[in-house]
Amino acid sequence: MASEIELPRVRSVPALRARSAGGLHWKRVVLAVLRPLAVFVPVFVFGTFITFLLGAITGLNPAYVQLGDAATPSAVARLNHQWGLDKPFLVQYWTWFTDLLHGSLGTSWLDGIPVSTLIGQRILISLSVALVALVIGVLVGALLGALAAVTATSWVDRTITAFTSFISVMPPFTVGIVLVAVFAVQLHLLPSAGFIPLSQGFGPWLSHVIMPAIALSLDMVAGIARQLRAGLVSAYDENYVLGATVHGLSPRRIFFVHVLRNGGGPALALLGLTFPNLLGGAVVTETVFGLSGYGVFASTSALHGDVPSVQGVLVVSIVLVVGFNLLVNIALNRIQPSAARGV
Repeated sequence: MASEIELPRVRSVPALRARSAGGLHWKRVVLAVLRPLAVFVPVFVFGTFITFLLGAITGLNPAYVQLGDAATPSAVARLNHQWGLDKPFLVQYWTWFTDLLHGSLGTSWLDGIPVSTLIGQRILISLSVALVALVIGVLVGALLGALAAVTATSWVDRTITAFTSFISVMPPFTVGIVLVAVFAVQLHLLPSAGFIPLSQGFGPWLSHVIMPAIALSLDMVAGIARQLRAGLVSAYDENYVLGATVHGLSPRRIFFVHVLRNGGGPALALLGLTFPNLLGGAVVTETVFGLSGYGVFASTSALHGDVPSVQGVLVVSIVLVVGFNLLVNIALNRIQPSAARGV
C-alpha cells in the first residue's frame, strides 16, 4: 500500500506580496519613529546638562536665599549639606537627572514646595494659550498659503503676501495691547485679563485665551503661509502634475493628492521651528493679559534667585519642544519619505 506524501502548501503570489508589503510598511513606521528619537534623546540629555550647568554657574545659594542676613557660616554649611551642594558637580547633576527621570523637578528654594507642583498649577494656562495659538497658526496659515498658491501672480496672491509680511513684523506685545483696547475696552466683547479652566465651560475658557493666542499666532500664520505658498507653487511646476492633468484628474484631486503632499513639507518643518516661539512669548503675553502662567512664574523665580524653579521651567520647555518636534518629524517622514534622509 503506497503511502501518501503530503506536499507543502504553497502560498499564492498575491498573499506573499501582501505579506511583504505589510512587513515593509511596519518597518518604515518603526524607522520613522526611531530615527528622530535617536536624534532627540541626546538633545534632551544635552539640554538638561546645560540647564543644570547654568544653574550652577550663577553662584546663587539656597542658604542666602532662605536665611538672608542671618546666613552664618555654620547655617550656610548645614543648608548646603541638606541640598547636596557640598558634593562634586557631576554627582549633583547625576542625582538631579535621576530624580528628573522619576518625575521630580526639585524643591523651590523660596517656600520649599516641589517645583513640579508649582509648575503644574500654571502650565495649564500656558499650554491653553499655546495650543489655541498653534491651531490658529496652522489653520489660517494653511488657508492663506493654499489660496495664494492656487491664485499665484494674481491680486489675491499679492494681497496675501503683503498681509503676511505686515503681520510678521508685529510684536506680540503690541498686538496684545491693541486687542485689549479694541475688543475688551471699546467693544466689551472679551475679558481683558484672567483665566477660567476648561472644566468651567468651553465658551468662558476660549474667551479668556483667544486674544493672547491671536497675539502669539501671527508670526506662525505668516511663516506657514509663505512656506506653504512657495512649496505648492514649486509642486505645481513638477511633471507629475502635468501628467495628472493630461490623464483627466480633477484640479481638486491633483491639489489634495499630489500637490499638497509634495509641497507641504517645508511648512510642516517650519511648524516645528516656530513652536518654541509660542512658549518663549508666554512671558510677554501673560504679562499683558494678566495670566499667571509658567512664563510669569519663570520670570518671578529668576528675579528671586530660585534656581530649581527656573531649571524646572527650562526642563519642561525642553520636553515640550523636543516632543513636539519628534511628532513633526514623524509626520514629515510619513508624508514625505525622502525627508528621512535628512534626519
